Amino acid sequence: MEPLPSKALLLEACRTAPSTGHPVLESAHLLAGLHERRTRIGLGAAGDIDAHRARLVLSIDRWIATELPPAHGAAHMHSETVGMVIDRLAQFSVSAHETLFSAPEWAVHIAWERLAELALGYHDLAFEVSAGFRRLPYLGGPRTSTPPT
Repeated sequence: MEPLPSKALLLEACRTAPSTGHPVLESAHLLAGLHERRTRIGLGAAGDIDAHRARLVLSIDRWIATELPPAHGAAHMHSETVGMVIDRLAQFSVSAHETLFSAPEWAVHIAWERLAELALGYHDLAFEVSAGFRRLPYLGGPRTSTPPT
């Protein structure tokens, strides 16, 4: 079993290509690149980028479902998958870095605070999922826990 990457490695992967070859870090890096591209195009042209993002989110979630142990039967359900959280983390990372060049100080602070809070949320979720304390939504891949009867 390969563990989920730390929040520090995940945030680093959103800025530079990971050297470890971990599939979650590679997907996070690609997601950040797609979010960067998305900020530079019109809304009508984002369909292909969003489809690619959805495939990367699904690949993260499939990796989670196959690599991590199943959740305990009484584990609480989380509202998002790990892939969804990482996609949002990549988006917030791109947004925070872009504020450094053109935003007022208050907007920079808000963007970085939002990124820090989500990174802490990812850290907690990664621990809970790895320990079997948290169930994730079912998206059509292998189940990570048995449904309640």
